[in-house]
Amino acid sequence: MTCIPTPDYSHLKCYDSVYEPSEDSFLFLDALEQEQDFLKQINPLICVEVGSGSGIILTFLASILGGKSHYIGIDINEKASQCTQQSLCHHSIQNYDCICDNMLDSLSSRMRGTVDVLLFNPPYVPTPSDEVGGTGLSASWAGGMHGREVIDLLLPQVDSFLSDGGVFYLLTVEENRPGEICQLMAAKGLIASKVLTRRARNELLTVLKFIKKKLSKDDLK
Repeated sequence: MTCIPTPDYSHLKCYDSVYEPSEDSFLFLDALEQEQDFLKQINPLICVEVGSGSGIILTFLASILGGKSHYIGIDINEKASQCTQQSLCHHSIQNYDCICDNMLDSLSSRMRGTVDVLLFNPPYVPTPSDEVGGTGLSASWAGGMHGREVIDLLLPQVDSFLSDGGVFYLLTVEENRPGEICQLMAAKGLIASKVLTRRARNELLTVLKFIKKKLSKDDLK
Protein backbone atom coordinates (compact mmCIF):
# COMPACT_ATOMS: atom_id res chain seq x y z
CA MET A 1 0.00 0.00 0.00
CA THR A 2 1.38 3.37 -1.03
CA CYS A 3 1.59 5.95 1.75
CA ILE A 4 -0.35 9.06 0.70
CA PRO A 5 0.66 12.30 2.48
CA THR A 6 -1.99 14.26 4.33
CA PRO A 7 -2.94 17.34 2.30
CA ASP A 8 -1.46 20.59 3.54
CA TYR A 9 -4.21 22.73 5.04
CA SER A 10 -2.04 25.31 6.81
CA HIS A 11 -3.04 27.91 4.22
CA LEU A 12 -6.68 27.88 5.35
CA LYS A 13 -7.75 30.70 7.68
CA CYS A 14 -11.43 29.88 8.01
CA TYR A 15 -11.82 27.85 11.20
CA ASP A 16 -14.01 30.41 12.90
CA SER A 17 -16.77 29.30 10.52
CA VAL A 18 -15.54 26.00 8.97
CA TYR A 19 -14.85 22.69 10.68
CA GLU A 20 -11.14 22.21 11.32
CA PRO A 21 -9.82 18.74 10.38
CA SER A 22 -9.89 16.45 13.41
CA GLU A 23 -9.81 12.75 14.35
CA ASP A 24 -12.82 11.92 12.20
CA SER A 25 -11.27 13.64 9.16
CA PHE A 26 -8.00 11.75 9.58
CA LEU A 27 -9.79 8.42 10.04
CA PHE A 28 -11.54 9.08 6.74
CA LEU A 29 -8.19 9.76 5.09
CA ASP A 30 -6.78 6.52 6.52
CA ALA A 31 -9.80 4.61 5.22
CA LEU A 32 -9.36 6.02 1.72
CA GLU A 33 -5.65 5.22 1.83
CA GLN A 34 -6.54 1.64 2.78
CA GLU A 35 -9.02 1.55 -0.12
CA GLN A 36 -6.67 3.03 -2.72
CA ASP A 37 -6.23 -0.16 -4.77
CA PHE A 38 -9.99 -0.68 -4.94
CA LEU A 39 -10.58 2.97 -5.84
CA LYS A 40 -8.06 2.82 -8.68
CA GLN A 41 -9.53 -0.46 -9.89
CA ILE A 42 -13.03 0.97 -10.35
CA ASN A 43 -11.49 3.81 -12.38
CA PRO A 44 -13.95 6.52 -11.26
CA LEU A 45 -14.81 9.42 -13.54
CA ILE A 46 -17.06 11.40 -11.17
CA CYS A 47 -16.30 11.77 -7.44
CA VAL A 48 -18.54 13.77 -5.12
CA GLU A 49 -18.10 14.79 -1.49
CA VAL A 50 -21.12 16.04 0.46
CA GLY A 51 -20.14 18.32 3.33
CA SER A 52 -16.68 18.97 1.93
CA GLY A 53 -15.68 21.47 4.66
CA SER A 54 -11.96 22.25 4.54
CA GLY A 55 -11.59 20.14 1.40
CA ILE A 56 -8.85 17.87 2.71
CA ILE A 57 -10.81 14.64 2.17
CA LEU A 58 -11.71 15.41 -1.45
CA THR A 59 -8.15 16.64 -2.05
CA PHE A 60 -6.78 13.41 -0.57
CA LEU A 61 -9.02 11.36 -2.86
CA ALA A 62 -7.75 13.39 -5.82
CA SER A 63 -4.16 12.68 -4.79
CA ILE A 64 -4.98 8.96 -4.98
CA LEU A 65 -6.85 9.01 -8.29
CA GLY A 66 -5.20 11.81 -10.23
CA GLY A 67 -6.49 14.05 -12.98
CA LYS A 68 -8.69 11.67 -14.95
CA SER A 69 -11.53 11.99 -12.44
CA HIS A 70 -13.76 15.02 -11.96
CA TYR A 71 -14.25 16.14 -8.36
CA ILE A 72 -17.34 17.87 -6.98
CA GLY A 73 -17.40 19.32 -3.46
CA ILE A 74 -20.76 20.29 -1.98
CA ASP A 75 -21.30 22.14 1.29
CA ILE A 76 -24.23 24.10 2.70
CA ASN A 77 -21.74 26.52 4.29
CA GLU A 78 -20.58 29.06 1.69
CA LYS A 79 -17.24 29.61 3.43
CA ALA A 80 -16.65 25.85 3.55
CA SER A 81 -17.29 25.66 -0.17
CA GLN A 82 -14.69 28.39 -0.65
CA CYS A 83 -12.22 26.50 1.57
CA THR A 84 -12.71 23.33 -0.48
CA GLN A 85 -11.90 25.29 -3.62
CA GLN A 86 -8.79 26.76 -2.00
CA SER A 87 -7.57 23.32 -0.92
CA LEU A 88 -8.05 21.77 -4.37
CA CYS A 89 -6.38 24.75 -6.04
CA HIS A 90 -3.52 24.75 -3.50
CA HIS A 91 -2.77 21.13 -4.47
CA SER A 92 -3.01 21.83 -8.22
CA ILE A 93 -6.21 19.83 -8.72
CA GLN A 94 -7.80 21.14 -11.91
CA ASN A 95 -10.90 19.08 -12.64
CA TYR A 96 -13.33 20.22 -9.96
CA ASP A 97 -16.48 22.11 -9.10
CA CYS A 98 -17.34 23.51 -5.66
CA ILE A 99 -21.02 24.04 -4.96
CA CYS A 100 -22.77 25.72 -2.03
CA ASP A 101 -25.96 23.73 -1.59
CA ASN A 102 -27.68 21.05 0.47
CA MET A 103 -26.93 17.35 -0.08
CA LEU A 104 -27.19 16.33 -3.75
CA ASP A 105 -30.03 18.75 -4.49
CA SER A 106 -27.98 20.84 -6.91
CA LEU A 107 -26.87 17.94 -9.09
CA SER A 108 -28.73 17.66 -12.35
CA SER A 109 -31.09 14.74 -12.87
CA ARG A 110 -28.77 13.84 -15.75
CA MET A 111 -26.15 12.93 -13.14
CA ARG A 112 -28.30 10.20 -11.65
CA GLY A 113 -26.49 6.90 -12.01
CA THR A 114 -23.15 8.57 -12.80
CA VAL A 115 -21.41 9.16 -9.44
CA ASP A 116 -18.65 6.59 -9.07
CA VAL A 117 -17.38 7.66 -5.63
CA LEU A 118 -19.51 9.43 -3.03
CA LEU A 119 -18.04 10.64 0.29
CA PHE A 120 -19.82 11.92 3.39
CA ASN A 121 -18.25 12.84 6.71
CA PRO A 122 -21.54 14.08 8.16
CA PRO A 123 -22.65 16.10 11.15
CA TYR A 124 -22.98 13.04 13.38
CA VAL A 125 -23.12 14.44 16.93
CA PRO A 126 -26.45 13.75 18.70
CA THR A 127 -28.09 17.13 19.43
CA PRO A 128 -31.57 18.57 19.90
CA SER A 129 -33.38 18.63 16.56
CA ASP A 130 -33.66 22.42 16.62
CA GLU A 131 -29.87 22.69 16.29
CA VAL A 132 -29.99 21.00 12.87
CA GLY A 133 -30.33 22.99 9.68
CA GLY A 134 -27.84 25.82 10.11
CA THR A 135 -25.50 27.01 7.38
CA GLY A 136 -22.53 27.97 9.56
CA LEU A 137 -20.10 26.04 11.74
CA SER A 138 -22.86 24.12 13.54
CA ALA A 139 -23.83 22.51 10.22
CA SER A 140 -20.61 20.49 10.42
CA TRP A 141 -21.45 18.72 13.68
CA ALA A 142 -25.13 19.06 14.75
CA GLY A 143 -26.77 15.78 13.79
CA GLY A 144 -30.07 15.85 15.67
CA MET A 145 -31.63 12.76 17.25
CA HIS A 146 -29.09 9.91 17.39
CA GLY A 147 -26.91 12.15 15.20
CA ARG A 148 -28.89 10.74 12.28
CA GLU A 149 -31.16 13.50 11.05
CA VAL A 150 -28.77 14.84 8.42
CA ILE A 151 -27.44 11.39 7.50
CA ASP A 152 -31.01 10.22 6.92
CA LEU A 153 -31.58 13.04 4.44
CA LEU A 154 -28.77 11.76 2.20
CA LEU A 155 -29.32 8.01 2.43
CA PRO A 156 -32.42 7.94 0.17
CA GLN A 157 -30.49 9.79 -2.56
CA VAL A 158 -27.45 7.51 -2.64
CA ASP A 159 -28.77 4.64 -4.72
CA SER A 160 -30.17 6.84 -7.48
CA PHE A 161 -26.98 8.87 -7.93
CA LEU A 162 -24.41 6.04 -7.69
CA SER A 163 -23.28 4.40 -10.89
CA ASP A 164 -23.42 0.63 -11.21
CA GLY A 165 -20.42 -0.55 -9.23
CA GLY A 166 -20.12 2.87 -7.60
CA VAL A 167 -19.15 3.23 -3.94
CA PHE A 168 -20.36 5.36 -1.04
CA TYR A 169 -18.17 5.98 2.01
CA LEU A 170 -19.86 7.23 5.19
CA LEU A 171 -18.34 8.07 8.57
CA THR A 172 -20.46 7.25 11.63
CA VAL A 173 -20.26 7.10 15.39
CA GLU A 174 -21.78 4.38 17.55
CA GLU A 175 -24.75 6.59 18.46
CA ASN A 176 -25.72 6.78 14.77
CA ARG A 177 -26.61 3.06 14.84
CA PRO A 178 -24.33 2.06 11.97
CA GLY A 179 -25.72 -1.48 11.93
CA GLU A 180 -29.17 -0.09 11.21
CA ILE A 181 -27.74 2.10 8.45
CA CYS A 182 -26.16 -0.98 6.86
CA GLN A 183 -29.50 -2.77 6.95
CA LEU A 184 -31.28 0.19 5.34
CA MET A 185 -28.75 0.38 2.53
CA ALA A 186 -28.68 -3.40 2.03
CA ALA A 187 -32.45 -3.25 1.54
CA LYS A 188 -31.75 -0.95 -1.42
CA GLY A 189 -29.38 -3.52 -2.90
CA LEU A 190 -26.11 -1.94 -1.76
CA ILE A 191 -23.39 -4.19 -0.39
CA ALA A 192 -22.36 -2.92 3.04
CA SER A 193 -19.08 -3.38 4.90
CA LYS A 194 -16.84 -1.70 7.47
CA VAL A 195 -13.57 -0.21 6.26
CA LEU A 196 -12.00 1.10 9.46
CA THR A 197 -12.97 1.64 13.11
CA ARG A 198 -11.13 3.72 15.70
CA ARG A 199 -11.86 5.13 19.12
CA ALA A 200 -11.11 8.84 19.40
CA ARG A 201 -11.58 10.20 22.91
CA ASN A 202 -15.20 9.30 23.78
CA GLU A 203 -16.27 8.49 20.20
CA LEU A 204 -16.19 5.13 18.41
CA LEU A 205 -15.76 6.16 14.78
CA THR A 206 -16.38 3.84 11.82
CA VAL A 207 -16.08 4.39 8.08
CA LEU A 208 -18.72 2.36 6.27
CA LYS A 209 -18.56 1.33 2.62
CA PHE A 210 -21.53 0.67 0.35
CA ILE A 211 -21.14 -0.69 -3.18
CA LYS A 212 -23.95 -0.50 -5.72
CA LYS A 213 -24.13 -3.90 -7.29
CA LYS A 214 -23.65 -4.10 -11.04
CA LEU A 215 -26.73 -5.62 -12.61
CA SER A 216 -26.22 -8.82 -14.59
CA LYS A 217 -28.37 -10.01 -17.46
CA ASP A 218 -30.16 -12.32 -15.02
CA ASP A 219 -30.98 -9.37 -12.77
CA LEU A 220 -32.59 -7.57 -15.69
CA LYS A 221 -34.92 -10.45 -16.60
